[in-house]
Amino acid sequence: MRIVFAGTPEFAVPCLRAATGRNEVVAVYTQPDRPAGRGRTLAPSPVKREALLRGIEVLQPENFKVPVSREALAALKPDLLVVVAYGLILPQAVLDIPTHGCWNVHASLLPRWRGAAPIQRAIQAGDARTGVCLMQMEKGLDTGPVLLKQAIDIGADETGGQLHDRLSELGAQVLADGLGLLRAGIRPVPQPQPAEGVTYAHKLDKAEARLDWNRPATELASTVRAFNPWPMAEAQLAGERVRVHGAVAMPLAHDATPGNVLAAGRDGIDVACGEGALRIRVLQRDGGKAITAADYLNGRRDLVVGA
Repeated sequence: MRIVFAGTPEFAVPCLRAATGRNEVVAVYTQPDRPAGRGRTLAPSPVKREALLRGIEVLQPENFKVPVSREALAALKPDLLVVVAYGLILPQAVLDIPTHGCWNVHASLLPRWRGAAPIQRAIQAGDARTGVCLMQMEKGLDTGPVLLKQAIDIGADETGGQLHDRLSELGAQVLADGLGLLRAGIRPVPQPQPAEGVTYAHKLDKAEARLDWNRPATELASTVRAFNPWPMAEAQLAGERVRVHGAVAMPLAHDATPGNVLAAGRDGIDVACGEGALRIRVLQRDGGKAITAADYLNGRRDLVVGA
């Protein structure tokens, strides 16, 4: 099959590798190079780097609004367009170009968590399970019928980064299964998404990363896990701004003001929340690196209480 692949971040790289397995990937679409690093020099996307290593032509239009962009895609005569975290909404005129339309690999069990950040939102909401769906794309945002899916459990201590990596590999597996069926002349049967259970995974915002000690500890612990490694949870801890890399909720009964330190020792720093307490285990000071609570307390002896 002649496949065109569209993707941008690291999450999409295993799917690109799966697409090249027994198919002809004639071109890769990815977002234009963006400024990155302290020097703000233009950097290629992870998908572009992988495509160039494999000798695949790379195309980077800003969008498909102009006819020349759509004509360039049509000239490739694709049997299928595979889209994985590309970062652009594709108009119907693009979806209609490939013979078999466009497939999308999405990191949730649709219709739950349509949208930009399904991995982090699943953890933040306390979901026990998530997965990957291979979806036939249509004009709506992640509304198309599901062709194949695989579900997995979310680990009790799993971070957004860890779940991202697992779902990235699972997505490649599901895509490979779908492509294998299509090569064999067996088109996966589209299953319309149910109308019930629709939720939206809105794009992550750094402002959300600030922990509000008035919230229940269970919510804050889920946020810490979900936002690791980005944007990373932030908190005011005894007058100092820190980033929280690892924390767990403690079902402690207290009458302390939220934000006060209840105890601090080798096991962590317990901070009073609206309900329970958040035990901070790994944190980072401004300009520093991630360290254990025990190492942090070596420089904050004023906090060692209740140990």
